[in-house]
Amino acid sequence: MFGGSLLELAALRYTPAGIPALNFRIAHASEQVEAGVKRQVECEMACVAMGQMAQLLAAARPGDALRLTGFLSAKSLKSRTPVLHVNAIEFLEGMNHGI
Repeated sequence: MFGGSLLELAALRYTPAGIPALNFRIAHASEQVEAGVKRQVECEMACVAMGQMAQLLAAARPGDALRLTGFLSAKSLKSRTPVLHVNAIEFLEGMNHGI
């Protein structure tokens, strides 16, 4: 599970097979414990939503707080940069920053 605020949202597109797809970026900030010490962590993650998840997310706006579930995969055969492929989206009302 990965949570944060929506940074960027690309236009809804369709794969050659006609499946809706949406690329976006999310910002995450939280406090974690590492080796018994609390530390602040922040990162940005590239994400992609397909099918119904893409259509649902298309109405979101930058700053919206989200909790995402999915899996990591390489961006492409040439780029091994990780991308979160979203299987489930939870919109978090009343929050507009990283979780």
